[in-house]
Amino acid sequence: MRTAFILSFLMAGVAGQAAAADIDMNAAADLAKATGCYSCHSAKEKIVGPAFSAIAEKYASDKDAVSTLSQSIQMGSTGKWGRVAMPAHASLKAPDLKLLASWVLASKP
Repeated sequence: MRTAFILSFLMAGVAGQAAAADIDMNAAADLAKATGCYSCHSAKEKIVGPAFSAIAEKYASDKDAVSTLSQSIQMGSTGKWGRVAMPAHASLKAPDLKLLASWVLASKP
């Protein structure tokens, strides 16, 4: 049982690294700036919302994390990180949502 856990943990890490390699990190950072992500988030420290690294850590073992975060970005969310709501970014298209979510998940804790 423990071996299976360790193996799945290692595989998740490899998948995360492969996903990070596929991301245009500069384009994602520019998109995050343009859409106001940095108004509430930072790389390592909580501002209004959690740090990107804390989000990546929370969803590290979630195989559906890109989809989950894409939906939270698009629709907004409440209660995942406290009482402050994350506003919706409904105008973002699916590729941009996926890029932002993947970029956040590639953040180093």
